[in-house]
Amino acid sequence: MELNSRIAEPLTGRKFEFTLYPFSFEELSSHHGLLQERRFLEHRLVYGSYPEVLTSPGKEEELVRLLAGSYLFKDLLTLEGIKKPLLLDKIVRVIALQLGSKVSYQELARTMGADNHTVERYIDLLEKAFVLFRVPAFSRNVRNEIKKGRKIYFLDNGIRNAIIGNFLPLASRTDTGALWENYLVAERLKMLYSKRVHASAYFWRTTQQQEIDYIEEQEQTLLACEFRWSADKKKSRFPTTFLRAYPQARTMVVTPGNYDHFLT
Repeated sequence: MELNSRIAEPLTGRKFEFTLYPFSFEELSSHHGLLQERRFLEHRLVYGSYPEVLTSPGKEEELVRLLAGSYLFKDLLTLEGIKKPLLLDKIVRVIALQLGSKVSYQELARTMGADNHTVERYIDLLEKAFVLFRVPAFSRNVRNEIKKGRKIYFLDNGIRNAIIGNFLPLASRTDTGALWENYLVAERLKMLYSKRVHASAYFWRTTQQQEIDYIEEQEQTLLACEFRWSADKKKSRFPTTFLRAYPQARTMVVTPGNYDHFLT
């Protein structure tokens, strides 16, 4: 007999739920020391931060591939309603290749030859399984702001790289900027959760292609962030449109030289 059939009254308000993420930058810095953890930055961007990966040097690629396979083809496919496993595989691969870009359900559905509802439902399942998470567009009815759309990030860089089969070092890649953005947004999510900080994450873009990588709203205050793997100040100016519309917003350019301030 199931437990819930034997209980006469609900358990609402009498339980605590915890989300156990892969190791965070803050946890790893506390363990290794900040300077040592900073030396592992490229490793984190390529292989991620799952415990098995961190504790098995030399076997990172093998273990990340096994983890990715478990998520996509074992855990998810046992969930009720997954009738098109090949479609699920195609969706997650396309999202992995579009990392850091705005994702349209309509475009995904058209590419896959599927309907919008099925695509959205499968993405929702991937989010519930802690494979990925969505970040919506930020808009307060300012002229030309994009009000719809979302970016989709992976909770762990290693899982994303396993999906596309690319574990090359950063010097040999063309997607370093996307990996850097994914890492920072995912690590910020972990940090906010661990500190029990209630904040909403967004990206910002206009129809004129002005954009800001990350917007965070917390108690009616805004933090606007640009993520730069190389600290080129000429490419790190915030759009005048945004600064005029939100003059009270704090701004920050996050680079490998100061990212610890963003993640702790």
